[in-house]
Amino acid sequence: MIINCAGTLLHLEEPKIMGIVNLTPDSFYDGGKLCSEYSILQHIETLLNEGSDFIDIGGCSTRPGSKFITEKEEIKRVIKPIRTIMKNFKNIKISIDTFRSEVARIAVEEGAVMINDISGGNLDKNMFPLLEKLKKIPYILNHMKGIPKNMQKNLYYHENIVTEINNFFSEKIYYLKQHKIHDIILDPGFGFGKTLEQNFQLLKHLSLLGFQDYPILVGISRKSMIKFILKTSYEESLNATSIIHTIALLNGSKFLRVHDVKEAAECIKLVQYYKNIL
Repeated sequence: MIINCAGTLLHLEEPKIMGIVNLTPDSFYDGGKLCSEYSILQHIETLLNEGSDFIDIGGCSTRPGSKFITEKEEIKRVIKPIRTIMKNFKNIKISIDTFRSEVARIAVEEGAVMINDISGGNLDKNMFPLLEKLKKIPYILNHMKGIPKNMQKNLYYHENIVTEINNFFSEKIYYLKQHKIHDIILDPGFGFGKTLEQNFQLLKHLSLLGFQDYPILVGISRKSMIKFILKTSYEESLNATSIIHTIALLNGSKFLRVHDVKEAAECIKLVQYYKNIL
């Protein structure tokens, strides 16, 4: 698989890592940790040194039960840090984690090369037309049921969850192609309107998503599906996250969105060796 990332062809024979940069006070695991320019730059440097291919920057928490901040506040949280990061790190690849087209537009103007939309275009009708104007900006198409405030309250699926999410992807891909968008990454949305069992059904059948025509992104780092089974905390779930990442890689994931880059890179290296051995 190959995606055109702002004019650079990105080959996906080896899975890529997206290091998470949450510029929010209320994200489920690392909210409030990056509250100064120094802490942000230090965190970015660590992510890059450990092997992150992309830096995924978000300014609006989308954890279950969270409420949206205003567009103005989201822009205030992310744009100045993006400028600072671009100034301090050459050739860095930034993904903007937003469902708002205006935030995405400004972020791309400042140097972002990918858009990560948790709403799959459902929360801003201008997102797909924006993508058509931008050109060569890959789009991460995420499946979410409802909005973060209520997504864990409506967990009923009319049919098999894998089939229903594939139907969602098919419909959205059709509209994206109408807007001449072809560089699409699919995210099944672990924890975004799914029960514990549904999350693991998706993980087990990951290879069936997207009909193997599009790269799959897995955003599962330190999430509640791990915590609930092991009766542990977010802080103590790194080892379990690595196990889940290994399963996802074996089932075909091409992107891992993670808090802990070093450990994710080790998972990729081991799984790649395992897959290539005769």
